[in-house]
Amino acid sequence: MTVVHVVLPGDIDDPATPSGGNSYDRRVCQGLAASGWSVREHAVPGGWPYPGTAELAALTGLLTALPDNALVLLDGLVASAVPEVLVPQAHRLRLVVLVHLPLGDDAAPRREAEREVLAAAVAVITTSEWTRRRLVELYALPADRIHAAAPGVEPSPAAPGTASGTELLCVAAVTPHKGHDVLVRALATVADLHWNCVLVGSLSRDPAFVEGLRRQVDEHALADRIHFAGPRTGADLDAAYAAADLLVLASHGETYGMVVTEALARGIPVLATAAKGLPEALGHTPDGSRPGLLVAPGDPTALADGLRHWLGDAALRQRLRLAAADRRSTLTGWAVTARLVSEVLARVPAVSGRTA
Repeated sequence: MTVVHVVLPGDIDDPATPSGGNSYDRRVCQGLAASGWSVREHAVPGGWPYPGTAELAALTGLLTALPDNALVLLDGLVASAVPEVLVPQAHRLRLVVLVHLPLGDDAAPRREAEREVLAAAVAVITTSEWTRRRLVELYALPADRIHAAAPGVEPSPAAPGTASGTELLCVAAVTPHKGHDVLVRALATVADLHWNCVLVGSLSRDPAFVEGLRRQVDEHALADRIHFAGPRTGADLDAAYAAADLLVLASHGETYGMVVTEALARGIPVLATAAKGLPEALGHTPDGSRPGLLVAPGDPTALADGLRHWLGDAALRQRLRLAAADRRSTLTGWAVTARLVSEVLARVPAVSGRTA
């Protein structure tokens, strides 16, 4: 049995802070174990990617204690910001970095650190083709060392939907990056139409932003139509999807967007921004149709136009629902994701003779 050490953020199983990255990591660990790997998890507490001195020391101690030639899969949230810890270990450990979000994509000061880490790794796994292309572009890494393993999705019962399409759902942690303020402005623009919108996602990551968003909702007199549901998992999250007609995501950028495929797995169309990896997640039906609408990020007018078209055009709703049902049949499960990761890990060579 082949051993792989997996270094994960400390909050990976915290139900109060669910995230696509944590869900991906957990599913991959389960899939690797199911396929015969001996998975040894190392959850490292800390404010990654902003570790403190004690957290850096703990990670250093963890890696130093691993035997030579150990195969180590590290979540990029932990690895990409700490070249001073990772690079000195690259001559004796087989380091593979799993990049959910390139830290240097929007934050130029982080690029050199991430470049050093990814250059020292023997392989890099990304969660989308968009991210794979972006890393090649940012860091001029050899393309044959970067591999994409897109998230899987669980088969789910089709959501029944309503004739009017008025039940809107947004599944995202309530933070500035997810564009909830843009969404509220767009919803205020279409306040003359009938709709309800449920916001599912953590309310604790940026309390000041959440407070400002609640004020924004009150200023537009939408408190009875926009509902802050907080984080939901399991059956509660399933119920939120089952009650939805349309998933709305105003994010300024996602490397993939797992909530998009979670909605499509239930036949729910999507209105999202055309930012980064979101078009990849939305995808196409076998006949080339989009199972939703894409609009420019950061543009409440464009988002409002999309909402008005959805709410006001029954033929459009029917067409997008049929496309979502067709796209549903093309989605792959987590076993495929785990297999792709396993294939990369199985090909990682020994590091004997390698220099950091």
